[in-house]
Amino acid sequence: MLRVTFLGTAASRPTVGRNVSSIAVQREGDLMLFDCGEGTQRQMMRYGSGFNMGAIFFTHMHADHFLGVVGLLRTMGLQGRTEPVELYGPPGSRAVLLEAVHLGVERVPFEVCIQELEPEARVRRDGYETIAYPVRHGTPAVGYAVREHPRLGRFNPERAKELGVPVGPLFRRLHRGERVVVDGREIGPEEVVGPPRPGRTLVYTGDTMPCESTVEVARGADLLIHDATFSEAEAERAHETWHSTARDAAEVARRAAVRMLVLTHLSARYADNPAILEREARATFRHTVVASDGDVLEVPYRDSD
Repeated sequence: MLRVTFLGTAASRPTVGRNVSSIAVQREGDLMLFDCGEGTQRQMMRYGSGFNMGAIFFTHMHADHFLGVVGLLRTMGLQGRTEPVELYGPPGSRAVLLEAVHLGVERVPFEVCIQELEPEARVRRDGYETIAYPVRHGTPAVGYAVREHPRLGRFNPERAKELGVPVGPLFRRLHRGERVVVDGREIGPEEVVGPPRPGRTLVYTGDTMPCESTVEVARGADLLIHDATFSEAEAERAHETWHSTARDAAEVARRAAVRMLVLTHLSARYADNPAILEREARATFRHTVVASDGDVLEVPYRDSD
């Protein structure tokens, strides 16, 4: 399972219908949070994402992307959490996050580990990794790519039976890449297992102007979640403030040949009428949607089509 829950999709300040930036990503048993704007903990309750995340990744230290961590950590402490939480941010973020952790309380009742990530740094987990990459926002900032490792190829049980392999543990050993011996004959996995299958890739830009680094890291990605703060009519304003238009995001998606583009971080002027952003983006990249708070996306494997 690779599931994305949009907890906040507004830029700079909340609106009646949209909270500020935060995205929950569940990958099998791991829950991660990307950015944590003010009010995120309430959005987590409202949309049922759960609080059992092991890591929070911050794209940059603007208030609408990190202020919510203060209340979230307090709530987790009041709920009796004892497991550590890892906080990751771009270079220069440690001091801000350290102050946020201790704001208003002597200490939280669990370990909080803070680590700055240089671009290209990787946080490795079982079966996948989260990679920081550089973006353009006029302040130290990174985007993140969640990239699964290649999966085992498909196992052909009929072929295994034809070769005399009995159903059971030897099937599993072959599928794991081991060679087995049956009736004095050695059978290799290449005889019954297909080529490795690609995992899934999700890319979240955070706030950024369109940049070549996003095109490169998102090339062929299953899902690109991109800043689309403004429409093309406000292109000058977008670039003055180091943001993207919907058309900018679509051009990045087109060049990267991603499977799906989701627009987020919408200016309040589009909060009630995001259709203009979707139309502009779809003129360049058809597989585009605008995220709303509470939206949930399941990212499928390509070979499930």
